[in-house]
Amino acid sequence: MVAHAYTVAFEGVEARPVEVQCAVTPGMPAFSIVGLPDKAVSEARDRVRTALSSLSIALPSKRITVNLSPADMPKEGSHFDLPIALGLLAALDVVPRDAVAQTVALGELSLDGNLVPVLGALPAAMAAAEAGRALLCPRASGAEAAWVGACSVIGAANLLDVVKHFTGQAVLEPAEPGEVVPDAGLRDLRDVKGQERAKRAMEIAAAGRHHLMLVGTPGSGKSMLAARLPGILPPLTPIEALETSMIHSLAGLLDEGGISRARPFREPHHTASMAAIVGGGRGAKPGEISLAHNGVLFLDEFPEFPRQVLETLRQPIETGEVMVARANAHVKYPCRFLLMAAANPCKCGYLPDPARACSRAPICGEDYLGRISGPLMDRFDLRIEVPPVAFSDLDLPPSGDTSAVVAARVAAARARQGARYQGHAGLRTNADAEGQALEEIAAPDSDSRALLSRAAERFGLSARGYHRVLRVARTIADLDGSDSVARPHVAEALSYRLMAAKES
Repeated sequence: MVAHAYTVAFEGVEARPVEVQCAVTPGMPAFSIVGLPDKAVSEARDRVRTALSSLSIALPSKRITVNLSPADMPKEGSHFDLPIALGLLAALDVVPRDAVAQTVALGELSLDGNLVPVLGALPAAMAAAEAGRALLCPRASGAEAAWVGACSVIGAANLLDVVKHFTGQAVLEPAEPGEVVPDAGLRDLRDVKGQERAKRAMEIAAAGRHHLMLVGTPGSGKSMLAARLPGILPPLTPIEALETSMIHSLAGLLDEGGISRARPFREPHHTASMAAIVGGGRGAKPGEISLAHNGVLFLDEFPEFPRQVLETLRQPIETGEVMVARANAHVKYPCRFLLMAAANPCKCGYLPDPARACSRAPICGEDYLGRISGPLMDRFDLRIEVPPVAFSDLDLPPSGDTSAVVAARVAAARARQGARYQGHAGLRTNADAEGQALEEIAAPDSDSRALLSRAAERFGLSARGYHRVLRVARTIADLDGSDSVARPHVAEALSYRLMAAKES
């Protein structure tokens, strides 16, 4: 008779249900695992055999066959150890078969029977909740999985605890969700001297999730400004926190089951490969753009990134998701992020300073920023020149609002957008609006539309650029608490866009 246990196989952030069918039949003694297992899954038979021996459970001298169904789906990872052991224990009538059939299990077994934490407990709990089953996992993964709340999560320290739980000798208590990770010490925007226009652009970018590019000489404060962007962003909503944590769970970035409400801030080095940025490698793992989902992706020294890597950002920026296609895997990850880029005006960095610029100016600047293609540049909603700060200004008192004050304005603008897009699937911020929805929420009056039309015709704005100006104008109106988009809002939005148009 066949015993049934259940687990999951991961495809991106989705956990696909897998049925573990275990049969013990007469024949030559053997232990085989079928159903397209990878090397780690095939090696489970040795870990399971030794772990059961540590409990003084000897396998019978019969043929043991474990089938992972559906058989045409690739099975990868060591988390299949526990469900295989559980199915085998049910087939040997050590634990009740009906109780095992009502459980989704995942976990790696050590040779002494202890359970080792694995990646993906949070997506697995989501799959268990959809199937109406409980989740059994290592105790160290229980706090992470318990955040789902829609299913019972049992965390066990070892295989003996699992056996005692299913046989009723010592029932395990459901796991409790981990702690909400407190925000790290965020840096204050007032620490940056001057750069008021750049601070204003950051506020607009944070309020509407608009992409921002800073261009300035070395030491002008571009990286300082970027480091303070997380301090003005609103905390993740519960839905956003769950979405982001599912990706971080697969990447092993959740610390002791704790979930953070702070938005991700990823800043990969310009030597990062395409697989590191977009995703891929062994198992088609999520890349930096997915790890920055619902947060910020900061690319410093933007033109220094390989052009092929930069060009791969164009489609994810528009769609908010990326398909990692490999010969043996096609995995989709969400990647709705705020892109912030920083660049020097030229290779030496001192193009605006005639006394320090190289002899190739201004051609050197055109060549350097020319590494960024026109279609990619067109996707930046705001582009700001960051002028150098005189050393004498460093002794001046702090200027501008604190991060807390700016964050309050950003939160109020985000709240207006949340109320506006309630009931619209896929729309959370002004950056997501397009088509008819954009025309409805950002329709300027006749005077503002005439201004926008003249600017579009004179500077050759693309259709994408035209719509992005409307989105930025709508965000500026939200920051002002205005229900309509007026001429000053459009004029300010154009000032950020036309700077890029004149320099392209």
